[in-house]
Amino acid sequence: MDRRFHQSQDRSSAEMASSQVTFVVRGSSAPGEVFAICGSCSTLGNWNPQLAVVLQTPDDLSEKRWKATVELPRGIPVRYRYFKGYFLEPKTIDGPCEVIVHTWETHLQPRSITPLENKIDVDDGDFGICNGIKNVDAGWLTCQTEIRLRLHYSEKPPVLISKKKFKTSRFRVKLTLEGLEKDDDDEGQEKTSPTVPQKMANTVEFSLISDDEYRCRHSQPDCGYALQPDRWIEYTIQTMEPDNLELIFDFFEEDLSEKVVQDDVLPGHVGSACLLSSTIAELGKSAGVLTLAIMSRNPRKTIGKVRVDYIIIKPIQGYACDMQASYAKYWKPRTTLDVGHRGAGNSTTTTKLAKVQENTIASMRNAASHGAAFVEFDVHLSKDHVPIVYHDLTCCMAMKKKLDTEPLELFEIAVKELTFDQLQLLKLAHVTAMKVKDHNASFQDEEKSAFEMQPFPSLQRVLESIPDDVGFDIEVKWISQQRDGQWDGNLSTYFDMNLFLDIILKTVLMNAGRRRIVFSSFHADICTMIRHKQNKYPVLFLTQGESKLYPELMDLRCRTTAIAINFAQFENLLGISVHSEDLLRNPSFVTQAISKGLVIFSWGDDANDPDNRKKLKEYGVHGLIYDRIYDSNPEQPNIFQVEQLERLKRELPELKSCVTPSVSHFKSVTPCKCHHCHPGEKAVDNLKNFNMQKN
Repeated sequence: MDRRFHQSQDRSSAEMASSQVTFVVRGSSAPGEVFAICGSCSTLGNWNPQLAVVLQTPDDLSEKRWKATVELPRGIPVRYRYFKGYFLEPKTIDGPCEVIVHTWETHLQPRSITPLENKIDVDDGDFGICNGIKNVDAGWLTCQTEIRLRLHYSEKPPVLISKKKFKTSRFRVKLTLEGLEKDDDDEGQEKTSPTVPQKMANTVEFSLISDDEYRCRHSQPDCGYALQPDRWIEYTIQTMEPDNLELIFDFFEEDLSEKVVQDDVLPGHVGSACLLSSTIAELGKSAGVLTLAIMSRNPRKTIGKVRVDYIIIKPIQGYACDMQASYAKYWKPRTTLDVGHRGAGNSTTTTKLAKVQENTIASMRNAASHGAAFVEFDVHLSKDHVPIVYHDLTCCMAMKKKLDTEPLELFEIAVKELTFDQLQLLKLAHVTAMKVKDHNASFQDEEKSAFEMQPFPSLQRVLESIPDDVGFDIEVKWISQQRDGQWDGNLSTYFDMNLFLDIILKTVLMNAGRRRIVFSSFHADICTMIRHKQNKYPVLFLTQGESKLYPELMDLRCRTTAIAINFAQFENLLGISVHSEDLLRNPSFVTQAISKGLVIFSWGDDANDPDNRKKLKEYGVHGLIYDRIYDSNPEQPNIFQVEQLERLKRELPELKSCVTPSVSHFKSVTPCKCHHCHPGEKAVDNLKNFNMQKN
C-alpha cells in the first residue's frame, strides 16, 4: 500500500514538474523544406540542430503556419531559435537524420520562455522576427559538400577556341547540372509529408562579381553569362553526392561588332565541355585548376579548351557547430577600436621597429595592457599540423659550424617543413637575418629571452595566456600568387585547404571561450571556407587594394577595394580590412562599405602616423590596426573592460562610486576553463579585489 502510494506520488510530482508547450511560427518553405525548433534543454536538442524538434504544418501549405507541442521543465528558463532546412535520410538504419540548415535565427539574445502553467500556447509570429527585429543568417555546412567552379581572367582568358572565325568573338557560357536519374522511390517522395526524411536535391547558384556589382541567382539566361576581363563568374553547387555529378558547360558566340543585350536572340552555339565531379574527387585536392576540351556538336571534334578553377568546401571533420550563439554578422556600434598589429607591432620589417618581438605572448600582453581592444596576429601550421603564431611563411635556420669562431651560415626554410618541437628548439631567425652581416647577432637575443618572448607560440597557448576580454583578430595565412607569377615564400604548393582550416578552426572553437574573435585573410577562398565551415565567428576580407608598396596579386578579387567590397557582400562576410594607403587616397570606400552594411578595418604603415589615424577615425573605420600602441596609449583597460565596469555599476549600485580601474586590476583575469562560469561572475570577483585594493 505504502509503495503504491509513493509511486503514485512520484508520478504526480513528475507530471507537475513539466509543462505542455505548443510553439507556433509562420513562414514559407521550399518543397521538402521544414521548420524546426532548437534550444537550451534536452527536449529541444541542447542547441544541436540534429536533435531539434521538427514542426508540423497543415495540409494546406498556403497557410504557412508551423507548430509543435513538447514537454518542457516547469519553472526553468528555456532559450530557443527556429530554423528551416532539410532533414535527410540517416546514413545508418538506426542513426539520426542528417540535418541541413538553410536559414536560422541569429538574434544576439535567443527567444526565451519560462513555463509556469500546465499548458501554454506560444505564438512567435513570423520566422526570423523577434521583438520587432529581423535577424536571420544562411546556414553552414553540416553534412553536405559545396563545389565552387569559377571562370575568370585573373591569369589569362579562360576560353581558347582555335578557329580563326572566333578571333573577334566574345563568348557566353551556361552551366547545366546533371545528377543521377531518380528512381521510383525518389519520385514518390515528393508526395510524402514534409516531416518524412528527404533526399537532398542538388542546388546551383550563379554569381557575378566585378568592381561595379555582384549578383547571385538561382537561374541563368538561356545563353548564360558573358565572359569579360573584369568579371568573375562563379557557380556554387551544394550536394550530398560530390563525386556523382555531371556538369555541362555550353558556349555561345557574340559578335563584338554588334551590341548584345540580355533579351536579344540567342547567339550561336559554339560547343560544349563536360566535367565529371568524380574527376575532382580522384584528384583528392581541395582546390585546383582543370582544363576541359570544348567539343563542337557536328561534327563532334575538339575545337578549343576551357580553364575551370575549383574549390571543394567540406564540413569541419570532428566538430559539430551548435545554435547557441552566432556573431558572424554582429557588430556593436562603438568608437573606432584600437587593434595591436602582430601584438605590440612589427619588429622585423617596418621603419620603426617594435621594442617587443612580434607575434609573441609578451607582445600581445604589451598591446593588451595599453588598451588594445583586439590584437592581430598570424596563424599557420607546423609540419605536424600544430597551429602556430608567426607572420612569415619562411624563416632562417643556422647551420652549426665545427668551430665557434666561424660565422654562421644561414639558409631559408619553409615553416611548414619544421615540426612544432623543431620550431621551439632550433636556432631560427626572421628572413631579414639573411641581409645582416653579423648572423650571430640575429640569434643571441632569442637564446636569452624569456619564454613569453619566444617566437612560434602555439595558437592554443596564446588563447590560454591572454586575458579573454582582449579580442583576437586571427589572420589565417595562405600562399598567394603575384600577378608576375611569383608565389609567397616561393611556395607553389601548401597544405590541403580543408584539413588546414579544420585544424585551426577546431582549436579556436574549442578554446576561445567568451573571447571576441574575428578571422581575416588575404586569400579570398580562405575567407569563403571559414564563413561556410562554421557559424559562430565573423570574417574580414583583407585587401591591399591599389597599392604602390605591394605587388599586384593574381586573383582578380584581390586587386581593388571596390571588388573586395562586392566579394564581402557576395560571401556574406562581416566586412573588409583595407590597406590605409588606399583609404587615405579614396575615403569614399569607407562610406561605400558602411552603406552596404559592412564593417571596415584599416591596416598598414600609414596607420602608424597619429595624424593619419585621426583622419581614418573621422572617415568612420571600425577598427585601426597599427604598430607600437604603447607609444600612443598609457597603460589602461580596453573599451570592453571599461564597458564591463560601467555595466556592473548600473547593476550594482554600491559600485557607482568606483573610478575606472587601471589595467593592473584586469591583468589577473585569466581565461576560465569552466564552461559553467559566467562572465559577470568573473567580473564581480575581480572588482571585489579591486575594491579591497582601493580601500
